[in-house]
Amino acid sequence: MTQLFKNLKLLQQTTAFLCLVVIGLSFSGQAQALPSFARQTGMACTTCHTQAFGPNLTSYGRQFKLNGYTWGQNESYLSRFGGMAMGSLTNTKKDDSDLAETTGKALATHNSNNNIALDEASIFYGGKVWEKLGALVQFTYDGIGNRFSLDNTDIRAANDAELLGQDLVYGVSFNNNPTVQDLWNTTPAWGFPYVGSSLTRTPDASPMIANLGGQVGGATLYSMINDTLLVEAGAYTSFAKYAQKGMGQWDGGAVKLNGGAPYWRIALQKDWKGHYVSLGHFGFRSDIQPDPTSTVTNRYTDLGVDFNYQYTANPAHIYELKASYIREQQQLMATYANEGADRLNQQLGFIGVNGSYTYDQTYGLGLGYNYNHGNRDSTLNSYSINARPNSQYFTSEIYYVPFGKTASTGLPTYMNLKLSLQYVAYTQFDGAIKNYDGESGRNASDNNTLYFNTWLSF
Repeated sequence: MTQLFKNLKLLQQTTAFLCLVVIGLSFSGQAQALPSFARQTGMACTTCHTQAFGPNLTSYGRQFKLNGYTWGQNESYLSRFGGMAMGSLTNTKKDDSDLAETTGKALATHNSNNNIALDEASIFYGGKVWEKLGALVQFTYDGIGNRFSLDNTDIRAANDAELLGQDLVYGVSFNNNPTVQDLWNTTPAWGFPYVGSSLTRTPDASPMIANLGGQVGGATLYSMINDTLLVEAGAYTSFAKYAQKGMGQWDGGAVKLNGGAPYWRIALQKDWKGHYVSLGHFGFRSDIQPDPTSTVTNRYTDLGVDFNYQYTANPAHIYELKASYIREQQQLMATYANEGADRLNQQLGFIGVNGSYTYDQTYGLGLGYNYNHGNRDSTLNSYSINARPNSQYFTSEIYYVPFGKTASTGLPTYMNLKLSLQYVAYTQFDGAIKNYDGESGRNASDNNTLYFNTWLSF
């Protein structure tokens, strides 16, 4: 108990320091399989990542993140810095002359099809900061939107103790994207397929919890009990307009949360003889002011459940299955009052299921299914000929990771590379199969996308 109180005091001191850090960040994509973590621990990427590259974590990888990115004997701060670059080729089934307008990001220099692009380039800090304090901070240049921004950031203070005969890992996460701190790849921040083209159309509807990255900041307290039960709770608030501009997140309209937005997470996990299973629930409630000059808000309540299975008994043949469902209840007081919706109360549902097979942590195949569905509303969903947000699509991906293995002498700690070929096939898009917007004659399948991605991390 004495040690626990000492640890709690350390955590309290560290929390005060972190508050200053987050305030600093407010004036200032994705980061996965960072070589800086490998340099810090002296281990290959395969120790933490089932596919040697990407967000899918092993049991050790989840523990490394849970404990604040601080494990390892390398004390060099220089080793914590790194970078990555991502380039791609995007082809859609049908040319899209309105690409810049529909994506909201594409530059005039991009074509209506067959685009080669620098998706992004990043620098990051990943690893221990001090004692039990660690961080993952990424600063990114978006080659499609032609802008710089503070990307996904997760700063943690964590420790372990024993209380009433129970082993505990407890800590605090300061981050700028709800679910970026999550250990499982079933929540919006790290959901399959992990990368995708910004030079193609995507469904209009998505849950609010997936749309606030970089525009909000918050803190969550968490504890893992006996490596079995995780409980987490916290809240977020929106960054001010000038702070969003400073972080490169300003796109002409800042998100304005009215008060704090609570977030919670609970999950059970079990790992035995190479089989791993987790089952969890997460939730997020936000009151958003569409008009910052008015106090009338829209309330979004996202409730999710998720499942994760991994077979890792034989590293030469790894199987994974993940599933999640988010139900969003919308109370559109502000939108309805401004005649932007026919109904005050709306519901949206988001289903995602995906599986993957990895051979020798080098070659892999991934398959996914997604379905978005919601209420009929001709005003709110005016983009759809059927006035519904429903979309259904399948994603397939093959990938090759040549480095990141123990056998790759010297390379695990300095660089990693992933080559992937992805195909997204739509059977329904924004409420319809054919002529979904009622004007252009564009069909759901016209948005089918072939995406070749090269991803280098160093």
